[in-house]
Amino acid sequence: MSLRETVAVQAVTWTGISEPNDAAGAMADMLAFSIKGFAALRGELAFEDEPSSFEAALQETKEPTR
Repeated sequence: MSLRETVAVQAVTWTGISEPNDAAGAMADMLAFSIKGFAALRGELAFEDEPSSFEAALQETKEPTR
């Protein structure tokens, strides 16, 4: 079953609404590429190994202590 079909079945199951239009199906198809991309990265970077720029961004947005 394709992701488009899975999304359509879930929409009907949860909301009782069938796929409203072709754009909804196309968005489901695009989501499949994102899912494959994230799956390909699985195991590459542990949470503890976050980029140092993330820590720097946290420090920049930190509220000043009083």
